[in-house]
Amino acid sequence: MFKRLTENLFLKLLSLAFALILWFFVMGEQKQEISYAVPLILKNVPAGLMVANEVPSQVDVRISGPRTLLMNLQPKDISIAVDLKGLEPGLSSFKRLEERFNLPSALKVTRLSPSFVDVKLERIKTKKVPVEAIISGTPAEGFKFELIRFKPTEVAVEGAESELKDVSQVETDPIDIEGVQDSFTLIVPINFRGTYTTLKDDKTVEVQVTISKLPEPEVPVQEEETIAPNSGVAQ
Repeated sequence: MFKRLTENLFLKLLSLAFALILWFFVMGEQKQEISYAVPLILKNVPAGLMVANEVPSQVDVRISGPRTLLMNLQPKDISIAVDLKGLEPGLSSFKRLEERFNLPSALKVTRLSPSFVDVKLERIKTKKVPVEAIISGTPAEGFKFELIRFKPTEVAVEGAESELKDVSQVETDPIDIEGVQDSFTLIVPINFRGTYTTLKDDKTVEVQVTISKLPEPEVPVQEEETIAPNSGVAQ
């Protein structure tokens, strides 16, 4: 019995030492933690719907595990995806985001912020609204702003149904006529910045501004008084 135990004793001791070293190495590595800013991806948004609330574009995550695995883990290789397939309009809450990470089994998420996200889906609607041209300044002295024509006179706005119902018109960027003496035509951007709505097609209008000269003021003509000479004869 003793002989069997002592056979290849050196190799057995070497194997034991190697196992102990490996165990200490692994145990030491398990204490490593690294923080990452990870992209949050919303995928499979249902057709005809859109996300109509603020959802963070990334989450802060702290991951622990063996140092060798952590050192080889690149931020570009980590992402978290929320699948919206099959959802109806309304608010949906996605909790336990740490379970959505695609990580090696030896790595563990120890902290996640935020730990959940709310996603609000709304129907995409379109409607046409009138365009209002904004005039800025005054023409040169002796001239007046007479007329403005522009096309198109209305444009299509598209976006979240709840926001779209409050859009009644859109405006152009200010059209400066300060000191102008002549009529002119130009292309002007439409100034519209919705949160969850946007201009669908036309983003500019062609504007024709007519400037005319004020009529010269009429100066009244004063008639000269004529006094007839004294035609009487002195006596």
